[in-house]
Amino acid sequence: MINRIKSLAKDVTELYVRPLRHQLHRNPELSFVEYETSQLIHDVLDSWGIENVSMNVTGVVATIKGRNPEKRTIALRADIDALPIQETNNCDYKSLRQNVMHACGHDAHTAMLLGVANILNQMKDEFEGTIKLIFQPGEEKLPGGAKLMIENGALDNVDAIMAQHVYPDLPCGEVGFYAGNYMAACDEINITISGKGGHAAKIKERSNTTVAAAKILCAISELSSEFNKEERENPIIIAFGSFIADGTYNVIPDTVNLKGTMRTFDENDRKLIKNKIKKISSEIAKSFGVKSRVKIDEGYPVLKNNVDFTDSLRNNAIDFLGEDKVKSLPQLMTAEDFAWYSHKIKACMYRIGTSNIEKGIDSKQHTSTFDIDEDALETGVGLMAYIAIETIMNC
Repeated sequence: MINRIKSLAKDVTELYVRPLRHQLHRNPELSFVEYETSQLIHDVLDSWGIENVSMNVTGVVATIKGRNPEKRTIALRADIDALPIQETNNCDYKSLRQNVMHACGHDAHTAMLLGVANILNQMKDEFEGTIKLIFQPGEEKLPGGAKLMIENGALDNVDAIMAQHVYPDLPCGEVGFYAGNYMAACDEINITISGKGGHAAKIKERSNTTVAAAKILCAISELSSEFNKEERENPIIIAFGSFIADGTYNVIPDTVNLKGTMRTFDENDRKLIKNKIKKISSEIAKSFGVKSRVKIDEGYPVLKNNVDFTDSLRNNAIDFLGEDKVKSLPQLMTAEDFAWYSHKIKACMYRIGTSNIEKGIDSKQHTSTFDIDEDALETGVGLMAYIAIETIMNC
């Protein structure tokens, strides 16, 4: 079976996946407005006779039924949205849209999953059960398209789910796995400091909102050091990327706004830090005679790669690619809305290496020069098709 899938992956990638990736890359769409993208997915699946329906407006769920389709169901997921970035690459498939770019590889994820769909549809008489293909919108925007797809029934009767994600930290041809809590929970911190602004020289007539905000920012940021002072299994990060005090040289503003991010791996840490942020803000604001308002928008939870399931997929990857091509990944402080699925059923997200130093392809994700070595597409298509069949037959 391995040789047959590798042969199919080679043909399908050249005939469909590479051209589809180029089409998607030229025409990126932001989160929850992926109308052309979802229509393209529908059109391709329809042309292959694969059953598919719309979900959550721009999401698409396809179904491939093997023998005894009621026996078990697994799902494969790809995200389809792009980022608000102006592309600076000079490739012939460069984004045609101003300030919108596939800078995280979701074009590759979508094209690869379509390629996998083609192979599985050709081989559906060789496995038992049902395989769902989830083309998910809005990964890059809270609350995350995954959460909405779940609420609309995407995981109904599904026993396990997997996803693959491009990864420029591995060379093309290699893949990586991590079993356990793989990616951090993320929450967005919003703090508003308010008081009486005024002329900087008239200290008795105005509040010192800017200094109060600066003290709050520093004190909360130091929580990271406090929690991480000893090497611990569950590190945390608190960082602020926005400090807006709309005054000028001699004008202290009425309000100052802070925006930051909080990353954790442990739910107890997550709750404790939220309470500490509120307490620190309140106490410092009070000492300056100003008020603080803290709003923490809950983001994605921890992405939990089920240990047994991940080990199984890793072994499948070794069988398909060879042990030298399958690597162990580090735990990541970045976040992914695939985490929502992982809190409902057994799940695994693994990585497809996409860099090639010799070809000059080594830019990181979420940058204006991000691209992939497209030889990785064939690896991703073949591997996911193989482990999907192995999983549906043995889970």
